[in-house]
This record gives sequence, C-alpha cells and structure tokens, in this order.
Amino acid sequence: MQHPALSPIGTTASAQFAERIGFAQLTRQAFEGVDLHPLRDQLLARISEGTAQAGEGLDLSLIAQLLGEKQAGLAIQAEVLTFHRLFRSPCAVEKPRLRVLALAAAIDMGGNTPIEFLLEDTDIELLTLYVIDGVGLPEQLPDHDVAIVVASDSEECREALAVIERAAPRWPRPLLNRPNLIANLDRDKLYRLISGIAGLDIPATVGATRAQLTDLSHGRIECAEIVGELRYPMIVRPRGTHAGVGLAKIDDAGALAAYLAEREEQEFFVARFVDYVSPDGLYRKYRLAMVDGKPYACHMAIADRWDIWYLNANMAFNVEKRAEEAVFMLDFDHAFAARHKSALDEMSRRVGLDYFIVDCAENQQGELLVFEADNTAVVHNMDSPAVFPYKPPQMRKIFAAFTAMLSRRAEAGARSAS
Repeated sequence: MQHPALSPIGTTASAQFAERIGFAQLTRQAFEGVDLHPLRDQLLARISEGTAQAGEGLDLSLIAQLLGEKQAGLAIQAEVLTFHRLFRSPCAVEKPRLRVLALAAAIDMGGNTPIEFLLEDTDIELLTLYVIDGVGLPEQLPDHDVAIVVASDSEECREALAVIERAAPRWPRPLLNRPNLIANLDRDKLYRLISGIAGLDIPATVGATRAQLTDLSHGRIECAEIVGELRYPMIVRPRGTHAGVGLAKIDDAGALAAYLAEREEQEFFVARFVDYVSPDGLYRKYRLAMVDGKPYACHMAIADRWDIWYLNANMAFNVEKRAEEAVFMLDFDHAFAARHKSALDEMSRRVGLDYFIVDCAENQQGELLVFEADNTAVVHNMDSPAVFPYKPPQMRKIFAAFTAMLSRRAEAGARSAS
C-alpha cells in the first residue's frame, strides 16, 4: 500500500525479508566462467515443486540475465515482485554493526547501483526494497540505520524515483542519493548541470528525433539547428542506451543516412565529437568514483580507438597498459585528481549526490573531458589479482570510503534524532 500523502513513515524490525545468493556472488561466478546452468536448473526444479523461496526466484531472474536471457529474467523478476519485495544479501558477520536499506526499481540487472560489491565482506547488513510502479512503499519500512536510493535515472525508474522523492521529507533515517538529484544524470540534463565549469569540457548533448536526423542527412536542416555547437564529425547514440550500444561517430551526411538505415529507434542523443587522442596516438579513458565529494580511481582503459570501454581495451593482455594503469592509481591523488581538483570539486557540488561514477578523459588542452556520470556503473573487485595486483588495494580503498560515509551519515542521523 502506498503512503497517504501526509502520513509519517515508520520503521519496524519485524519486516520479513527473503534471503538470496545475491548480485555480487552470482555476477562474480559468471565473470569467472562458472557454468550457471546447473544452478538455474536446480532453482527451476524448486519452482516446479512449489518449494522455492522468493529470494531464490530473484536469484533465478539474475541468472537468466547473466546467461543472456534478459526477457525471461525480467519476467521471472516481475512475478517474484508481485508477492515479495524485500531481500537480504549475504552478510559477512552474524551481528552487523550497521543496517543499510537500498531502494531499487524493478529494472534489468544494470539498472540499479550494484551496491553489493561495495559492501561485500563487511560487517554491514544490506536489505534491498523494490519500489514497484502502482504499489509504492510499504506503510512500515524495515528497520535500518541509513537508506540509499540505487535506482537509476532511466525512464523505467521514473515512477519509483517519484514515489521515493514524495516520501523523502518524512524519511525516518538519513536518505542518501536523493531521487531528485539522480534525475539530473541523463545525458542532456548532465550537460546543462555541469557546463561552464572552469577546466571541464562536456559537449552539448541534446535529444534529436529520427525525423530531425533524417532532415539533417538530406541537407534540409543544418547541424546548428539542432544545437548551436553541433557539427561533423558528431557522436550519435539511441536514447537510453549504455555501454556503447548504437554509439557511432558520424563524419558526414551520408554516414548519418547509413546509420539511420541500420537503426530502428526514434529518439537519439547527439553531441560534437571531441578527439581526445594522446600524443602517442592512443586514447585514455578513466572511471572515477565520487564518494562524499572525493574522487577515487576505478580504472584506466587505453586503446587505439576513441570508443573505449574497459573490456575492448584488452588491458588483461598488455603488460605495458597495465603498468600505466598501476601508476595512474598509485599517483592518482597527487597527479590526476590534483590536476582536476577544482573541476571535480565543482562538478561534485553541482551533482550533489553522495555517491556517483564519472567516465572521463583529458582533452588535448588538458581539461577534464566528461563523457557521462551515473549512479549505477559497476565498481568491483573481480579482476584477477595475479594479472592486476594493483587493483585489490585500490578497490578496498573505495569500498572503505563508501562504508565510512555510510557510518558517518548513520551516526549523524542518530545524533539528530536524539
């Protein structure tokens, strides 16, 4: 039942949660090449027998998605969430010192902050409450010390974010990553939010319809009629996509016409292309975690192509690239973060979130070139320590910063309540 408009929100220790294997463990198994089919079949058998628990159903949904069966996984998730919405992830200790409530949306596996990776092997208990369209929040929330919104800025999460935002002023505990701030992270909104920061470059990213781009490809309109700074070459991607899906560099009108002929989407984002190639002919793209206003290095991808993400950079197969990434992480506070301190500080202030991720580079003028910011990008410690020995200490540093932030906010909330 959704909250009445003016009713107070209470908490109760008696809320019933369902135990699950969880996102971190199952994703790690898939990442390491473990065959998940036997576990999937086992869970399917339990469902057929009528003995499966809600947490097992949610695990089955994730397994299906990890096996490439996205629609089947989402159908299983939707069915599970009709009768149960509160789940407990594995905790490393029997008596946790802190209880965190994550507020999630019913979306695919990449649509919520993968917070389990940040809290794995800690003494913090994680409960995840799914906020369902048309249902809203329960009248009594599970007891917790601090809450964090993990739903993304995607269209599928809009209603969940709106429900949480309406309840936010009456939330009984500290509430991190407020929904109204998450809603600013969509590509066109982010540009409007952080443009004009000294030392920061972010191309104007605007929405364009298929009709507009068709007119542009036929010369019926000019680039500037979509947005003043737009020109060829430009970047085009379907609205709502991530991880390079549908991303293309368009050099001229003919290339744009060919691109549209291969796509079925009706809505796109366009932006001017920034050639951020380094003097050695390679491109370097960075992922930063912003935790309570402070930047931390997550990874550095190096490739001979502009459209980089970590996997297509083949970092695991190049010792020279890994050596450079290791130096990047080791010297980060005194090098990259110091060079861009003013820009990063102001960006963090404007974004306003307690935790978010930035994918960025440096342009040829040495400015911080921001590609995107979101609250759901994966920060993990799954890479092989034999291949990436410098990564586990860096990831533990990020995780420690995140858990310390949760503790500070919980303690501040307890003091204000008393």
